[in-house]
Amino acid sequence: MSKKTNTLLFILGGTIFNVLITLFSFLAFLLVYSKFLHNHIGESSAAWLLPVLFIAAIAVSFLVYRLAIKIIMKKVDMEKHFDPIFKPRRGK
Repeated sequence: MSKKTNTLLFILGGTIFNVLITLFSFLAFLLVYSKFLHNHIGESSAAWLLPVLFIAAIAVSFLVYRLAIKIIMKKVDMEKHFDPIFKPRRGK
């Protein structure tokens, strides 16, 4: 496969990985909420808690994705297998 194909597949796989991590972390936060916090928090507080849980899930997925990318970058020579997404500007 060419470098452009590898780059496209890497971006597609990373996007799917990020969405799945967001979904799983949101479901985990909902599970924790339903098991432990549901009885202690009123209905009015639950209305703002769900968006907070979603934002927390996005933050967790961002951190997990960054960690995964750092590990991959240590093990794989990115310049050898992937084409740069942004090309450097030519001299000004």
